Amino acid sequence: MVLHECPRSHITAESECLVEDYLVRRRLGGLQFSELTARQAEAFLILEKALVTEMKHVQQDRRAAAR
Repeated sequence: MVLHECPRSHITAESECLVEDYLVRRRLGGLQFSELTARQAEAFLILEKALVTEMKHVQQDRRAAAR
């Protein structure tokens, strides 16, 4: 396989809006899933899972650095 371009990730405008909406709602403390569209709910669940995973990794790195 030959690539003529550098591979890069791509985020759509819709995805960017979903991330921003998630962050705003999370900051304001209002993730009311009953008020979300199915697409928003799915995106927010994926983002929440990714955030929890990242926070766990940060905690593990801090513990490892403290040793």
